[in-house]
Amino acid sequence: MPTLTATGIADLVSTTINELGELKMTDLMSDYQKTEALKRTVKKNKMTFDAGPRVEFNLITDHNDSARFVGLYAQDVVNVPNVMATGAVDWRHITWNWGLDRREVKFNRSPRKIVDLTKTRRMAAFGSAIIAFEKRFWRSPSSDSTTLPHGVPYWIVKSNTAHTTNDGFNGTVPSGYTDVAGINPTSQPRWRNWACQYTAITKDDLIRKLRKALVYTDFETLVDGMSTYNTGDDLSMYANYNTISALEELLEDQNDDLGSDLASMDGKVIVRRTPIKFMKELDGDTTNPIYGINWGEFKTMGLRGEWMYETMLDEVPGQHTVSAVHTDCTFNWFCRNRRRNFVLATDTTMPA
Repeated sequence: MPTLTATGIADLVSTTINELGELKMTDLMSDYQKTEALKRTVKKNKMTFDAGPRVEFNLITDHNDSARFVGLYAQDVVNVPNVMATGAVDWRHITWNWGLDRREVKFNRSPRKIVDLTKTRRMAAFGSAIIAFEKRFWRSPSSDSTTLPHGVPYWIVKSNTAHTTNDGFNGTVPSGYTDVAGINPTSQPRWRNWACQYTAITKDDLIRKLRKALVYTDFETLVDGMSTYNTGDDLSMYANYNTISALEELLEDQNDDLGSDLASMDGKVIVRRTPIKFMKELDGDTTNPIYGINWGEFKTMGLRGEWMYETMLDEVPGQHTVSAVHTDCTFNWFCRNRRRNFVLATDTTMPA
């Protein structure tokens, strides 16, 4: 390994030159305008922690069909069917790392210090993690993957079936899978998301189907006071630029025929009072999907004691002047109520 010098360390040079503004910097780490994976799933009441070998959750999939109208002296009928199912996905692991030579800290000390070199190294590493989370959040792992987490398309599955079929609950399993979280949506049809195919961005096609999706996924708890995993209705819709641009053009050309189905507020496209947000990672999806994600149901589960766990090495083996920090997370994403989420797309293909 070549010997490092003060002038040879790019970070050191860029953080100690003159006239850049004290302790400030411009963030150019990412090509993403906004990220959602960590910001939306790692919030208070949005993330939970658990132990055990897998992420598990319980479903009550049906009522017991015992209610009946009767006459006097009717014979009791006790019906005890199996109405419970358990979903489960395996833990996934991610790590990110950074290091520092002790002499860099001395080179970087005041009065020549413009920013804290240690903080920039840590932020650069965490920025790498945010991007890694974001990319995988909008992807489904292949069925034989043992390392990649279960992102949105694993839980909210596309369909090329007409929206009139099964009232649109046609999102079954991702390509290559036979179940989602160990539950087969063929035998458990309520374990499906709303999904259908659209052809054109018009009122009669996309807007009409989108309006129906918003209505049909608006479920309430059947029994008042029932304890559920839901942390509140928090629906957001996401699309790529092609889709949002076409919707904006439809708004520009709209007339009274559109009514209140499609509107604009502060530059955002609004459908039934819910804005459609631009998501850069969806630009690579040629099916131009619109995902409706209810954040009250979509969560991150972290392994207790292993979320953002930092291991600090005072001395890296073989580099006695270098210290390093390794950050590890054991987690997975999961959706415990698929039918409160939806996707509309022109086809079912997925980007690699």
